[in-house]
Amino acid sequence: MVRASAVAERAGVPSSSLVCEGFLGQATSTAAGLGLPDLPLARLTGHVDAQSADELERNVVAVTIDGVVDNLTRTPAAIADVAEPGARDIVFTGSLDDVNRVFVDREWSDGLPIVPPTMDRVQAFLAMTDRAPDERLGVLLPDRREATVWNVAVNGVMAGCRPAYLPVLLAIAEALADPGFLIEHSGDTTAAETLVILSGPLVAMLGFNTGVGALRDGFQANTTAGRFCRLYQRNVAGLLPGRTDKGTFGTTWRVVLAEDGDALARLGWPSVAEDAGLSRDESAVTVGRYTTAATIGSAFAADPERLLDYLADGLVKHVGWEFVFAVSWGGSLRPLLILTPILAETLARAGYDKAAVRRALHTRARLPAQRIERYVGEWTNIVPGRPRLIDLVKRGEMPAIYGESDDPERLVPIVARAGDLMIAVAGDPLRTNACTFVSNGMHGYPTMKRVRAPQRART
Repeated sequence: MVRASAVAERAGVPSSSLVCEGFLGQATSTAAGLGLPDLPLARLTGHVDAQSADELERNVVAVTIDGVVDNLTRTPAAIADVAEPGARDIVFTGSLDDVNRVFVDREWSDGLPIVPPTMDRVQAFLAMTDRAPDERLGVLLPDRREATVWNVAVNGVMAGCRPAYLPVLLAIAEALADPGFLIEHSGDTTAAETLVILSGPLVAMLGFNTGVGALRDGFQANTTAGRFCRLYQRNVAGLLPGRTDKGTFGTTWRVVLAEDGDALARLGWPSVAEDAGLSRDESAVTVGRYTTAATIGSAFAADPERLLDYLADGLVKHVGWEFVFAVSWGGSLRPLLILTPILAETLARAGYDKAAVRRALHTRARLPAQRIERYVGEWTNIVPGRPRLIDLVKRGEMPAIYGESDDPERLVPIVARAGDLMIAVAGDPLRTNACTFVSNGMHGYPTMKRVRAPQRART
């Protein structure tokens, strides 16, 4: 709504964005990021989803209409932009404790101690790339700040990364800045959190953990690179809790998931990056946003067919309201399944390559059509009127596979295409557990970027 109003205002057309009062801070910050800090907003009392039609009407008449009229008939008072320090400005000098206090006070920190980004430390990072410090990697919404090699290095220092990680951090920033990732939706109320998957030779070269505790903090490379991703979204994109980040409950940042390249080589399976078109000797990050993660534990791994049934059951059970994205965004779910090497080996011995595993799970991971219909038209307000899937298909709002009949008990897949299931291999090589992450659709499409190794290091 705010972005549409910004377009209208720039065209000289008065506008008024209707905003629930809980989102006024987000709307104000987003408008400032769009270069229109005085964009007219009209308050909707409370939250429309929790009001009866009569209550909503009373609130609109009592509060919202006057705001709309004012916005359309009066010129808003100009609001001065807030000046920000330059990229190389020294913003503070003091002790380590003082630096951390100032960074917390200015909302440049995630609350944990940061490493002060001194000039010497930043230069040590920049020595690990042949890219110019001011090279522009893209623009990050909602604040519309430029992503640069310099500010990647600054945030990498703050996160506690080693200088050698800089090429990986640059690829993460490029993925966040890719318009296809849709970072502007990253402050959604469901609090989907970013996960970075690292694939390729750099996993071993930089000491990323791929085994026991693959998603646990405590390993410097995985932990600090994951923290960098959250700090960068906070400090450059401007995703601040309570304003542009409206996560209702919120979740913490995630460590980097590093794929087990040795296991993949033994299996003859492609990595996540290879699935997206890279060669095995290249390294890449794949950045996506996921709402929840859940373990599929203690699989009986001796029987591959039983294993596939169990994995499919876990996928179905751990996808819930996210089905709305299969409707409202044309089948945009991208669930991630992480298999330990022993599970992947069980399937490979039975003749399954990764593509065959996807097809088998696509066939098995299904649920009655009426359950999805309840998610999208009864329990949520995404599609009003409680429509049937077959009607949504006819209207072009859902892929054809969901409308093959009108039987409410027919089984339909959790994703439209087998290729929409992402599979990675990592974790304790001797444990028969799997892990699934639920994609939040358009709130952060999985986006892959190659890690560019420097042709020569700077001196």
